Amino acid sequence: MNVHEYQAKELMRAQGISVLRGGVATTPDEAVKVAEKLGGKIWVVKAQIHAGGRGKGGGVKLAKSLDEVKKLAGEILGMTLVTHQTGPEGKKVLKILIEEGCDIDKEYYVGIVLDRSIGKFVMMASSEGGVEIEKVAHENPEKIIKSIIDPAAGYTAAAGRKLGFGIGLRGEQLTKANKFFEGLYNMFMKNDCSIAEINPLVTTKSGDVIALDAKLNFDDNALFRHPEIEALRDPSEESAQELEAGKYGLSYISLDGNIGCLVNGAGLAMGTLDIIKLFGGNPANFLDVGGGANKETVEKAFSIILQDKNVKAILVNIFGGIMKCDIIAEGVIAAAKSLGVQVPLVVRLEGTNVALGKKMLNESGLKIIAADDLADAAKKVVAAAGGK
Repeated sequence: MNVHEYQAKELMRAQGISVLRGGVATTPDEAVKVAEKLGGKIWVVKAQIHAGGRGKGGGVKLAKSLDEVKKLAGEILGMTLVTHQTGPEGKKVLKILIEEGCDIDKEYYVGIVLDRSIGKFVMMASSEGGVEIEKVAHENPEKIIKSIIDPAAGYTAAAGRKLGFGIGLRGEQLTKANKFFEGLYNMFMKNDCSIAEINPLVTTKSGDVIALDAKLNFDDNALFRHPEIEALRDPSEESAQELEAGKYGLSYISLDGNIGCLVNGAGLAMGTLDIIKLFGGNPANFLDVGGGANKETVEKAFSIILQDKNVKAILVNIFGGIMKCDIIAEGVIAAAKSLGVQVPLVVRLEGTNVALGKKMLNESGLKIIAADDLADAAKKVVAAAGGK
C-alpha cells in the first residue's frame, strides 16, 4: 500500500524526523490560505499522486508570491501528470501540497528496503540526491553507500556514521544525519513499511538535515495491525479492478499487456507472467485467486479480468492442491457462460482431481484451448492473443 507525500511526512513528523511545514489543498483558494498560514516569501506547490518524477513532469513548482501560489495551484490541480512511473496514461492530480521554501545547500538520497536474500534490512545513502536511484546504481554504483541492519539488533550509530560519512557529511551535520537515519529506521519498523525513500534529503545552509520529499510503502499483510495506516488509503489512486478484487480476497494488479492471467498462488502467478514474456507475450494482469477459491470467486476473477478492454486472450493456470481442479473447472465454465467470454481461453490444469476437471471442460461445449504443460499454455495463449 502506498500513501501520498504529505501523509508520509506526517508519519515522519510524529517520529521526530525533520520535515518542512506544509498543508494540503484541493482548490487554488485553499492553497493561498495554506501559504498565508505558513508565512514567508517562497512556497513550493507539489502535486500529490502515487508516483515519482513529479518535478520532471511539471508537478512541482516554486511560487514567489501568493498570486503565483494561486496561479500554479490552478495549473497543477486537475492536470494529468505523466511521469516515468505513471505510464503514458498519467494520473489526474486531485490534491496539492503547499510547503514552505527551503535554503538548500546539497541534496542526498536515503532509503531502506528489506534484502530477502539475507533476511536483513539495507539502509542506503548517496550523495547523488534528486536523481533516480536506479540511474545512480547503473552509472555510478560506487556512490551508493549501504549499511546492513539486523532487525534483531536494531539500528546502531555505527551504521548511521558509515552512511553519513560515506556521503560526505561531517561534524554537526553528521550528528544530525545520524539522528535522522535512526528516526527513519524506527518509523519504518513501527509501521511495517516495505520501502522508505527520501529523495532528496537535503542539508541547508544553516546546517539542518531535512527530508524534502518522502515515499513510504507498507506491507499489505501487516495492515491488520495498523488501522490508522489503512485509513490513509486513497481509492482514487488505485484502479477500480484492484479495489473490487480486494473485496473478494483476490490479489490483482493491473499491467499493460493483452493476456489476462488467472492463477492460484503468488509464486505460480509470477512464474506464469515470466513464461508469457519468455514466449513473446505481454501479461495484462497479475491475479492470484488463492488456495481457497470457489466457483463464485473464480467467476468474479473472470469478470475483473474482462473489465480490461485490452485483454485479447486469457490463460487459466491452476495447480490443484487445497483448491481442486474440478472446482476451478466449474468456475471457468460458469464464468464463460454467464459472462459470455468472447476472447480465446487457454486452460492448464494440474494436481488434485485434474482428470475430473479436464473432463468437465471437455464436455462443457465451450471453445477452450487445452494445454499440456505451462510452456505449451504460454505458447498457445501468446498465439491466441495475436503474438508469435
